[in-house]
Amino acid sequence: MTPADADFHQLWKTKYSKLIFRKSDTIPEELHQMVQEGFLTLRKHDCFFQDLVRIKGKDFVTPVSRILIGNPGCTYKYLNTRLFTVPWPTEGYDIKYCSPRIHDACKALIRLNDYLHIEAVKALQGQNLFETKEIKDSTVIDREQNFATSFMEKESVSKDQSSCCVSEDDYISLKNRTSYNLTLLNYMDPLQMLYLKQEPYFGMGNMAVSWHHDENLVERSTVAVYSYSCEGSAVEESNEQKLKGRDPAVWHVGLKVAWDIETPGLAIPLHQGDFYLMLDDLNVTHQHCVLAGFSPRFSSTHRVADCSRGTLEYIFGQCELALQNLQTDSESMALSLKSLETAVVKQVEEIHNEVEFEWLRQFWFQGKRYLKCTDWWLKPMAKLEEFWRKMEVMTSLVLSEVGKEEQIEEQRNETLSCFLLVLTERQKLRKEWTASLATGFQF
Repeated sequence: MTPADADFHQLWKTKYSKLIFRKSDTIPEELHQMVQEGFLTLRKHDCFFQDLVRIKGKDFVTPVSRILIGNPGCTYKYLNTRLFTVPWPTEGYDIKYCSPRIHDACKALIRLNDYLHIEAVKALQGQNLFETKEIKDSTVIDREQNFATSFMEKESVSKDQSSCCVSEDDYISLKNRTSYNLTLLNYMDPLQMLYLKQEPYFGMGNMAVSWHHDENLVERSTVAVYSYSCEGSAVEESNEQKLKGRDPAVWHVGLKVAWDIETPGLAIPLHQGDFYLMLDDLNVTHQHCVLAGFSPRFSSTHRVADCSRGTLEYIFGQCELALQNLQTDSESMALSLKSLETAVVKQVEEIHNEVEFEWLRQFWFQGKRYLKCTDWWLKPMAKLEEFWRKMEVMTSLVLSEVGKEEQIEEQRNETLSCFLLVLTERQKLRKEWTASLATGFQF
């Protein structure tokens, strides 16, 4: 359904109430200008790249080009591809950008990030108040109806004013679920695409991004999406008014109830500078897609990424844990292992695999794309390579030690059995990476 359908607003209210939509004129004009100039700067400097992703064991190139910007040292993984943030300006970090304009673009995006964080906190507070008081109101916002029924159009109650309904713990929870640590920027020019997949369930037309849930997010965290389609003229607007249903010239976000094609989906038009919020568990209970218009479009998708295993701090900690089992003789400087206990060997070799396949190969497979913006990642990746080389030595030391006669046979067999499982996995993954390189895909 689209806003042209009679039951559109009722459907939104009953099945999609955790989607909040805001039109462009609710955002400060200065922020629009900064962000949109930032998009164009990044595009001009060739900072957007298609990704090679893996779906059901097969490699695919994404039709959308992307760049990840966010907290220094953060990464985001989707469809088996780990992206590394171009760090936005952050106090306490020395970040050298390749151009002052790229610095300005990243600064604009952290400004947008801060703005969307505040708006998302307000939205969640508003929804809590809405549910507590059982106010019969709609979260539906519709351009044609001037979004008159949306509680988001009203000034949300501040934390102090709403303390009767939102406890301090609840407020901290809301804040944590909206503290975006990165944004995945997208760009696509549909007219340059040879083929776009058709939406299969509701006849919504060309899809830029198929139905999906966003991956690797903090549980019940809000996703905020700012949209900037490079609309060329008033023809696009007039066409939208003449057509019934989904106007193919206009970009839309599509939503459906997860694994349900009986409940009608929504197709919501996206115009220059609009943004929307997917609150609470909407990303889990529902799926969304992006429906292509005719004009090129940028979007900035702000997320609370689950970085529990995706930061430099984390992986350096893992390396330090593994290297605790390596010792150097003070006289001969010879290297040896402190322990051959099965659990210790297994842990070290699993960290070895993690460093190689989740970090080093992911980073270098993507070539020099990050050098278009900054060389910030080169030093930490060189440090990771050092750790990896030491772990390669540790692997050799295990093989050497378990072959010695003084080893108790039962312990040796247990260690070897566990050790070989990890090595077999390593060999399998190395073959897969070699096969991916053989595709000839260039970043």
